Formats: sequence, C-alpha cells, structure tokens
Amino acid sequence: LHMPLVVANQSLDSASHAYISAVVASGYFDVADYVPDQDSVIAAIDRGDAHAGIVIPPDFAANVARDQAQVLLLVDGSDLFISQSAYNALTAIAQTHTDDVLLGRISRTGLFDRAQLLPVEARVRVLYNPNIDDLWFLIPGMAAMLLQTQTIALTAAAVVREREMGTIEQLLVTPILPGELLLGKIAPNCIIAFVNMLTVMALSVYWFNVPFRGNFWLFLGLAFLYVFSGLGLGLLVSTVSQSQKQSQQLAAVIMLLGIVVGGVIFPRYKMPLVIRLIGYLFPLTYFIPIARGIITKGVGIEYFWDSVFILVIYIVMTMFFAIQAFHQSLD
Repeated sequence: LHMPLVVANQSLDSASHAYISAVVASGYFDVADYVPDQDSVIAAIDRGDAHAGIVIPPDFAANVARDQAQVLLLVDGSDLFISQSAYNALTAIAQTHTDDVLLGRISRTGLFDRAQLLPVEARVRVLYNPNIDDLWFLIPGMAAMLLQTQTIALTAAAVVREREMGTIEQLLVTPILPGELLLGKIAPNCIIAFVNMLTVMALSVYWFNVPFRGNFWLFLGLAFLYVFSGLGLGLLVSTVSQSQKQSQQLAAVIMLLGIVVGGVIFPRYKMPLVIRLIGYLFPLTYFIPIARGIITKGVGIEYFWDSVFILVIYIVMTMFFAIQAFHQSLD
C-alpha cells in the first residue's frame, strides 16, 4: 500500500530503529517525516501529510528487555479505506515484530517463559472515529458529492436552454451585462444546493448522531466557495454545449469522473500519476479534504489554505472561460 507514515522516535536506540525498520519493510508504509512528539504526529495526520503515525517512548530498548515496552500506533480515521487498511496492517506488523523479538531472545538464551509473552505491546488508536463507524466516513463525502452533482447538473442547461427556446435574444436586448446574466442563472441553483446540503447535514447530526467537530460557519463559508466553483463549471458546460442533450451528457461525464478520481471512493495516493493529475481538474478533489477536515477532524482553515486558494482560482478561471465562451456563442 505504501501509506505515508510519520514517526516520533523518542528512544533513538537499536530496538526502536528495528521496530521502525520492520514497519517499513512490510511494504505497507513509507516514512514521510520524523517528528519530536505525539502532538506533532497528530498535527501531521490532521494536515493530511500522513495516514498513520508511530510514537515510541523513551527507554524503549530497556523496556523491551523488561517486557514492558509499549508503542502507540495512530491511524487516520477520517477515511474508511485508509483506517481499515492501516489498522489491520499495523496490528499484524506489531504482532510479527513481537514474535521476532521473542524468537531472538529464545535463540540467544535458550529459555522460554510462558508468563512473559509480550516484550512489545502495541496500542493502536484510530483517531476521529474510534469505533470505525461507516456512517461517519460517508457523510463528508456525501455532502461534497451532493453539492457537486447538483451544482453541475442544475447549471449545465441554463444557457443552452435559452438558446434552444429562442429566448436568448430577448435577454440580450435588456441592459444587463453577459456576466450579470450568467450570475443570475446560477443564483437560484446556489440556493437549492445549499438547502439540500444543510438538510443532509442536519439529518446526519440530529438523526444519525454523526459528530460535527469543526466550526460550522467555517464549513458553510468554504462550502459556498465549493458551490460557486461547481456552478462555474456547470455554466462553462452550458455555454460550450450546442444542445441540452449534449450539456446533460457532458455534465454526467464530469460528475462521474469527479467522483471516481476526486477521492470520494478510492484514496488518491493509490492512483497512478496521470489519474491524480486529471483529478486536479475537478473542484471535488479540493473540497473532500476540507469536508473531512472540518466535519470529522475538527481542524481549522490553517490546515487546508492551499485547497481554499485553489478553489478561489478555480472560480475565477471557470467564470472567465464561461463568459468568453458566451461572448463567442453570441458572435
């Protein structure tokens, strides 16, 4: 799997290095960074720099000799695939390493003590979703997917419908500018998308008891950016399409690709480079970390400034190209 791993090795002895080497040699993890303590490990997982973390306390080698060593294994619980895979892999690796330590001790001393069978005790802790509840994983992705689907689908036929009905000329004789016309087309759809999103969030929190750990108003503001980026993409589809059927087909392809390569179903770190690059063309890719970060992890905006910045650029670019395509269609 080669999941990114962050390590806080506070012992720095041969036993701790052997434990980390065993984790890396398994092929499931790659060390992304070394940090000083447990808080730094959690911060790296919050930022999305790692999917799991290892915290090795001081005097690890001495505690192994006394059969009192403990290792804290932290797993990102905001993604279903990652949490289950990392949990199972870390548990298996910890057990295998413990067996290797015991076999090495027996081969050196020739003694076997049934009363002492755990020289290294691994404590696996799943962050944000300790019970690995499936519904807690689904809600952030469902909210992001719903907003993308509705914003693109509702707006994809906005301009081309007017062209097919022959009413576009009546709109053009009014004193409004093309940009104002396009904004007027997406405003009602923005309201509809927000109402549906708030309905889903209310049902998840108050009916299904899914915790909302972050700042709700921050989530609402960033969701507005995300909605606007989806509306801009749908508007671009509408302006370049020649018929409503074409706009619907193109919108369906965009929505399906966004869901597949955006990280809703499959983890993006496992995708080939070309697929990951294609995923950057869809706003869903940038909003998934935001939704999971605020809803599931409860982190602030400082952990995903890059995604927010890209969404702003995305809005500007899609609206610019939509207006340009609208001008060309008028000509």
